[in-house]
Amino acid sequence: MTHTHRATADHGTPDDGPRGFRERAGRYALLPLRVFLGVTFIYAGLDKLTDSAFMSATGTGSIGEMMTAVRDSAAVPALVDLALKNPEGFGYAIALGELAVGIGTLVGLLARLAALGGALISLSLWLTVSWQTDPYYYGNDLAYLMAWLPLVLAGASLFSLDALIAARRRTP
Repeated sequence: MTHTHRATADHGTPDDGPRGFRERAGRYALLPLRVFLGVTFIYAGLDKLTDSAFMSATGTGSIGEMMTAVRDSAAVPALVDLALKNPEGFGYAIALGELAVGIGTLVGLLARLAALGGALISLSLWLTVSWQTDPYYYGNDLAYLMAWLPLVLAGASLFSLDALIAARRRTP
């Protein structure tokens, strides 16, 4: 006599079939996106913070030079003008913002807020730095913006500090 274990909503078994697999896969679907965006934004922030040429108002490869170059082709030149008032400060703000967003996303702490921050950074970069990219799909900032939106909506339900905190709140 054999015993068949029925799959529950939380635990699948090898014999739970395609439906059980889809349910489990659905729970993990955003995890690769979260890891990719988290690692990428941490790397981008650290790359900027460790590049002395980038963190300068003038000179080859500087944030100031880049913002001056895109000013007339930006969708929102006022954002570029704002950045040009203090290019070094803007560079540090973007770099530290990317670092905070990346860490929050990777560890799943305030994940929706971190994803919103990532979306806003990507939106600002799309409307300024990569707006002139033609055709538009060659620019990566728009793709990053779209990648952040599922995490803004869903947050980080698995392998996250948010989930750990929520579980502790439910436990008396």
